[in-house]
Amino acid sequence: MAIYNITLIPGDGVGPEITDAVTKIIQAVGVDVNWDIQDAGTDVYEKEGTPLPQRVIDSIKKNKIALKGPVTTPVGTGFRSVNVALRQELDLYACLRPCKTYKGSRSIYSDVDLVIVRENTEDLYCGIEFKKDDAETFELIDFIAKKTGKSIRSDSGISIKPISIFGTERIVRFAFEYARKNNRRKVTSVHKANIMKFSDGLFLEVSREVAKDYPDIEFEDKIIDNMCMQLVQKPALYDVLVLPNLYGDIVSDLAAGLIGGLGLAPGANIGSVYAVFEATHGSAPKYKGLNKVNPMAMMLSGILMLRHIGEGCAADHLEKVISDIIAEGKDVTYDMKPTPDDPTSIGTAEVADAIIRRL
Repeated sequence: MAIYNITLIPGDGVGPEITDAVTKIIQAVGVDVNWDIQDAGTDVYEKEGTPLPQRVIDSIKKNKIALKGPVTTPVGTGFRSVNVALRQELDLYACLRPCKTYKGSRSIYSDVDLVIVRENTEDLYCGIEFKKDDAETFELIDFIAKKTGKSIRSDSGISIKPISIFGTERIVRFAFEYARKNNRRKVTSVHKANIMKFSDGLFLEVSREVAKDYPDIEFEDKIIDNMCMQLVQKPALYDVLVLPNLYGDIVSDLAAGLIGGLGLAPGANIGSVYAVFEATHGSAPKYKGLNKVNPMAMMLSGILMLRHIGEGCAADHLEKVISDIIAEGKDVTYDMKPTPDDPTSIGTAEVADAIIRRL
């Protein structure tokens, strides 16, 4: 039987509790993992002067796979985001966020089964910004005025939005390959090409070219604002959505709302070499140590990881057990009860115990 070496980043806030729950159910389902535990986040910053020590990066590069709890970026550290730094350092260009309704979840929908594929390295999140009143910002404003004839107010902050052929082609191809591998029927490219013709317009143009290589999969495109309305009105019409960075971030939270909230929203950040699996939600520091939060988003992220490493049978078995527990509505945390103060709700660790009893 295979033994997998995987980096485990417990994170901070509720991270250690939910990652502990996931490692226990993975062990219980019979997948043998040697966890290389690496701390990161606010507590680490106080000890080591950085929230993301080089040893964390080195561990992931060695093991190729990581399971990561939510990490808080300390204010005033010079880090824009620990998550963004990880994605850039490891070139995790694809953010994968499946959103699926489970019977018994607190959602008005019963037929949502979406996969959000978000480009991770470009767009407004690439971090090229110019601060209000800086000399460089005034120079940029003057340059733009001279080159385009368009004026920008002198008291502006400016963010640059690069979208490349290279970045777009590989994320759209990732979406189509995922669709083909997982028997998905359609890929929708989401953009605002009617307004941003040279950035989103390029994203759309490249999407259409890549789609020609996949005649077996339906392709369409949607303008981002219309896409948001369509998802609320008739989400069952959509399957795999591929989006630039900012839109992908926003739409993945919208899709999580369709299925009952972030407590059921898993995620993965995948590159050509490395992959990091994490829940969509944040660290929720006010719940730290209370054994209260829903671990299922993290568990479903662990299931994505199992499929990624080739443990599909174990992943399917775990998802079936979790699905059954959600449907029964007994062994779940407060957020999945009819009311948040329901006295029958159980804690984070007890959810893991309930799953393990059924494996």
